[in-house]
Amino acid sequence: MDLKQLEYFVRVVELGSFTRAALALDIAQPALSRQVRTLEVELRQNLLVRNGRGVTPTEAGALLLEHGRGILHQVQRAQEELARVRGGLAGRVALGLPPTVARALAVPLTRRFRRELPEARLSISEGLSISMHEALSAGRLDIAVLYEAKPIAGLDISPLMTEELMLVQARPPGLAEDPPPPPIPLAEVAKLPLIIPSRPNAVRMHVESEMAALGCEPQIALEIDGVPAILDLVADGAGCAILARRAVQTSIRPSAFSVRPIGPPRLKVQAHVALSAQRPVTRTQAAALELLKAVAAETGG
Repeated sequence: MDLKQLEYFVRVVELGSFTRAALALDIAQPALSRQVRTLEVELRQNLLVRNGRGVTPTEAGALLLEHGRGILHQVQRAQEELARVRGGLAGRVALGLPPTVARALAVPLTRRFRRELPEARLSISEGLSISMHEALSAGRLDIAVLYEAKPIAGLDISPLMTEELMLVQARPPGLAEDPPPPPIPLAEVAKLPLIIPSRPNAVRMHVESEMAALGCEPQIALEIDGVPAILDLVADGAGCAILARRAVQTSIRPSAFSVRPIGPPRLKVQAHVALSAQRPVTRTQAAALELLKAVAAETGG
């Protein structure tokens, strides 16, 4: 048994498929199958049950999975300890952020990470909460920021920041926002043509839930996934949007938009930090998590 075979086996079980594991590991599927089969022959145990829907671990496979995760974690810890002797924490941290959060936090977080963890590597990817949840479970992400996260088996979730949602409209040329526009009741927002992400976007689900409590529903003009595209359409006059203020502040042309508070009721979404409960957090990941919390607090989250 070698560490590479063990890593391959663990990833195949976590993803439930040789095809998905081969893509995640960037290895040809036949080569991956041979490595796992070699491991089974060496251990003289069938580790996986293969079927048309993918793979599941046998009793022996489940036992090896439990030990394998621990072994791989200890190897990573050893690498970190050796790096600490050289002067700093090392290793790679894969972080997933919603697009709005990424636009606000990616640059300051990267600066802090390079300055305080120079021996480590940070990988940031953008995604929706559902896709990042799957990536956490599969081991492709170490940390993810999820909107309106609910307690889920296999994930450790803690609050990160609260963001207030605002009505974003195109600002007519020459119109100065002084004084700021007054709040608009949510029931009135429901009458406006909205450019909104498609389900199951967490912000959309929250907006629809709050409107349903008032006995109304949003008037959807367009469904668009992606904050930059939504803002481009708002600026073009196709409708208005419901976004966090920071989405406008970090846009290319913030002066093109009028940002108006919503309420009553006020719309607020909670962003949570999520980690896999199946894999122990390394010291480098813990340090990256503290940096993420600090940068979120500094930027007004």
